[in-house]
Amino acid sequence: MPLFKDLNIGYVPANNSLFDEPSDYRRFAGYAKLRGFKFEIANHKKKYDLVVVNQMADISIWKNYPHGKVIYDLIDSYLVIPDWNYRSMFRGISKFIFGQNQRLCLDYKRCIQDMCTRSDAVICVTEQQKLSIEPYCSNVFTILDVQDSVVTSKKNNYKITSPVKLVWEGLPDNMYQLLAIRDILNNLNNEFDIELHIVTNPTGYRFLGKYGKFSSIEFAKNIFHNTVFHIWEKETFSSIVSNCDIAIIPIDLENPFTMGKPENKLLLLWRVGMPVIVSNTPAYAKCMERAGMDLVCSSIHEWEEKLRYLITNIHARENSGVAGRDYVNQNVNQESILNSWDTAIDSILG
Repeated sequence: MPLFKDLNIGYVPANNSLFDEPSDYRRFAGYAKLRGFKFEIANHKKKYDLVVVNQMADISIWKNYPHGKVIYDLIDSYLVIPDWNYRSMFRGISKFIFGQNQRLCLDYKRCIQDMCTRSDAVICVTEQQKLSIEPYCSNVFTILDVQDSVVTSKKNNYKITSPVKLVWEGLPDNMYQLLAIRDILNNLNNEFDIELHIVTNPTGYRFLGKYGKFSSIEFAKNIFHNTVFHIWEKETFSSIVSNCDIAIIPIDLENPFTMGKPENKLLLLWRVGMPVIVSNTPAYAKCMERAGMDLVCSSIHEWEEKLRYLITNIHARENSGVAGRDYVNQNVNQESILNSWDTAIDSILG
C-alpha cells in the first residue's frame, strides 16, 4: 500500500454527495474508501499535495491550478469528437451560461486538452482513448470501474420461461440506442413472447446532464410495446438483472463518442453472470475475444441471429454467463483495479 494516508488530498467530484454518482463511487471516491485514506472535496484556492479531478468538474479553473500534483480522471472520449460537432462546439458556452463553469471556454475540446497538459497523470478507460490523450500528457493510465459494491446477487438459473426477459441498463440519455433494434424485438416477438426490462433513472437530461429534462418511463414506452421499467438503485440492480434472461448493449456505431465507450457495462453484467450481446465497438469486441465468445453484432441481421441463438439455446446462455463471470474474476477483479490506482498515484508522488 502506497504511503498516501499522510498526504493532503483534494478531490473534485461529479457530485458532492460522493456516493450517488457512479463516476464518483466507481472511480476515485470508491478507490479511496476501499484503500482507507482520507480526502476532502477540493477548493481550487487551497494548496494540496494531490488533487484528483473528475471529468464532470469545472476544468475551466482546474486546468490552471498552480499548486501540487493533479490527476485528471477522463472517462469519456471527448477528444475523438469531431471539431464540427455542434454539441462539442457549444459545450463550453453552455457550461458557462448555466453556471457549471466559472470561466468561459469557447473551445471546450481545447479546454480538455489543456487540462490533460496541466495534469501530472491522466486516467482513462480504453486503449483507444489513451492514444487520443497521449499527445497532451505522456503519463496515461487505463483503469476500469470498481464495481463490486453494486453486485449483491448473481445469476445461477439459465432456464427460460415465457416471456423471454431481455434487459438493458444505463443512463437515460443512452436509451435511444435501443431504437436501433426495435424492429428486431418486434420480429422476435412474433416467435417468442419478448419482454424488455429497462433499468435506469426515472428522469433523463438531453444536454450537460442537467438540461432538456425528459421522462425515461415515457421514452421507454416508445421503444417496445412490452417494456418493464425499473429504477436504477445499487441495492436492487443485480437482483433485477439476474432475474432476466439475456442482457443487451446496442451502441450507436456511427457516433465516435459512443464507439469510444469502455467495457465497464459489459463487465458489470458479466459479474452478475449474465449472457450478454453487444454491438461491435473496439472495447466490447476486444473483451469478448479475450473471454472466448462471439456475441458481437455489427448489423441488425447479426442482432437478430444472436438473440435467436441465445433464446433457443440454454447451454449457450449458461456457458456465456459463466465464462463472462470467470473472465472478470480472473482478469478484472477489484484488487487489480485498486492496484492500478496505486500505480497511477505512485507514478507522480513516488
